[in-house]
Amino acid sequence: MASPMRSLLADPDRYLQSFRLFLERSTEHQCMQEFVERQLPGVIASIGNGKSTINVLSVGGGAGEMDLQILSKIRARYPEATINNEVIEPSADQISKYKERVAQASNLENIKFTWHKETAYEYESRVNAEKKTKKWDFIHMIQMLYYVRDIPATIRYFHSLLESQAKLLIILVSGKSGWETLWKKYGSSFPLEDLCSYVSSADLPRMLDSAGLKYQLYELPSRMDITSCFIEGDKDGELLLDFLTETLEFAKTAPPELKHQLMEDLRKPGCSENKDGKVFFNNNLGVIVIDP
Repeated sequence: MASPMRSLLADPDRYLQSFRLFLERSTEHQCMQEFVERQLPGVIASIGNGKSTINVLSVGGGAGEMDLQILSKIRARYPEATINNEVIEPSADQISKYKERVAQASNLENIKFTWHKETAYEYESRVNAEKKTKKWDFIHMIQMLYYVRDIPATIRYFHSLLESQAKLLIILVSGKSGWETLWKKYGSSFPLEDLCSYVSSADLPRMLDSAGLKYQLYELPSRMDITSCFIEGDKDGELLLDFLTETLEFAKTAPPELKHQLMEDLRKPGCSENKDGKVFFNNNLGVIVIDP
């Protein structure tokens, strides 16, 4: 009898290992960097007008790779301002990597960092209890909405903290990505904890429209090399499969029929492109910029 499937989040170390491998094998950060270079300057063009201090909130800042790039663009736009950057991140391991990254970076003068080891929900509860609502000039939530219980309420809450010229930036997997194909078909077979739900950029317009919010959408092309997933017993392939399915040891614990079907679908055009003997998973991202 195969052992029951368990959520990848039940083993934080393996989750981080699989996540880091995903970043290594995909163009995830490269395509975000391109967005930061090309489109972000237009998005932040007026967030700090007339301000001596710009307040930035990073929700689920992870190890800070993207945060520092975003901050450098804000700094380039407002060189005279002090930037107060606060980070909400539940993983102590990610926070310590973030702090290392800050310690090693040059050109962070005028930027103050504060880290809160908590989830978005814990942050909201704490701020409400303290009755000290702080407003922000820029809030970003990059690849983190999968980990909140009530997505529309979370977006509404952080949107309510925006200053009058501010922006809320959300990055998620795209509704046109392989994730959409995979999770729409198999999501109910994966052992999801209640702290994780599948959501893509295709789900947000409906939520935002019903909340009466104004927004712009961008599509970022990205891909991930998943060739190793098809090599029996390949350790990296097994880690990537865990990441794709959010399942701990998917290759070993999934029912054979489910594994067989999923592996078939992973090769197909709905999920991936086969090129030069390699399999590239469609990892496109959707960016949503919400006005105050």
